[in-house]
Amino acid sequence: MQDAAAGVIGPGFSLWELTQELRANNPQLIQARALYQAAKAQVPQIAAPNNPQVGFIWNNLPKNSPLAFARAEQFSYTLTQSFPFPGKKALAAEIADTQAESLDAQRDALFLELYAQLSTTYFQSLSQKAQLEVLQLNLKRLEQVKQVARIRYANNAAGYVDYLNAQVAQSSAQNDAFTLERQYENGLKSINTLIGKAPAFPLELRQDSSATRLPAAPLPELEEMALREHPGVRASRYLVEAAEKGVRLARKAYLPDFQVIGTFNGNNPPLGFRPASYGIEFDIIIPLFFFTKERYGVDEAVANKVASDANEQSVRQQTLLGVNTAHNTLRQAVNQMEFLRRRQLPEAMAAYKMAFTNYANNNAAFTDLLTASTALKNAELAVAQAEADARQAYYTLAAAVGRESL
Repeated sequence: MQDAAAGVIGPGFSLWELTQELRANNPQLIQARALYQAAKAQVPQIAAPNNPQVGFIWNNLPKNSPLAFARAEQFSYTLTQSFPFPGKKALAAEIADTQAESLDAQRDALFLELYAQLSTTYFQSLSQKAQLEVLQLNLKRLEQVKQVARIRYANNAAGYVDYLNAQVAQSSAQNDAFTLERQYENGLKSINTLIGKAPAFPLELRQDSSATRLPAAPLPELEEMALREHPGVRASRYLVEAAEKGVRLARKAYLPDFQVIGTFNGNNPPLGFRPASYGIEFDIIIPLFFFTKERYGVDEAVANKVASDANEQSVRQQTLLGVNTAHNTLRQAVNQMEFLRRRQLPEAMAAYKMAFTNYANNNAAFTDLLTASTALKNAELAVAQAEADARQAYYTLAAAVGRESL
């Protein structure tokens, strides 16, 4: 990620700083981190040995007083320890760990999704701020037009309607400014929500001067990078790995588990501390009942593996589609921006200057001047929007590849 001071000017929050706030304070990301930590905490629990079981046995209790433990003739302690077939617990722990890593990758994918949303709102808000400056400049130009119309009317060189039309155009531009201001405030509220702050937090955005360009890497290289690095693809690979291990574990269910029981027999009820004899019992827990549970367990695991493979293929396809779409959008946005900057805006500026001079010298109609003024305003607004679109598309492409920047 670029340095915090790179590509930005002035006070307020840069995109880099907003990203750090997003990473640290967004509730969805906090929830995802907690779920990952909870999943990782399950791994040592699954790998831990089974808990032993301690038992107490009172034998030959009086028939007429079955709760008279002190009158029992014999007393025994038992210690029972069960053991799964070797490898079962380790494999189950590996599955849990792999699934936890998939959750971590999904958290990274969620961050990229929110980051793309943040960058889009950030640059759109900056565009609205730039467009407000354009409208303020247009209001000043319209004020000049209005004053020229007033002077011409005073000299009987134009009708009063020219002055009124200039005033109407000025009022319309002011109304457009009010609409943009409302949209800008709503954008700030959306950013505050993304970074975990109250919507009314007094947020100020720092101007961004980063280049609007295509990345240096060609599209095929970006696609390979996405398949290699995108957390969504990584999460799907973890799920496939966990499903493969799930099939192996399901097949191990056909193998027996074991149990060892140690018995200490005393002849001094109720607690029998004076030893009389010892005993050891070894049990084998056999999966009987025609292996019904085990057979369907394998069928379930195999079906989950097929589903995981299909999900991985779908994620890879959607990732490639996202990269292609974002790259095409960026290319078109950059081309449109260059066209507006180099051709349409200079032409609109030249047309306005000529129309203003001709109108002031009684060589042009007022409608021609008003049309040129509107065309210049629209061209300036289009350039501001095109620059924002190009920057939005750049960071959207970066998120589609699996990075914060390219």
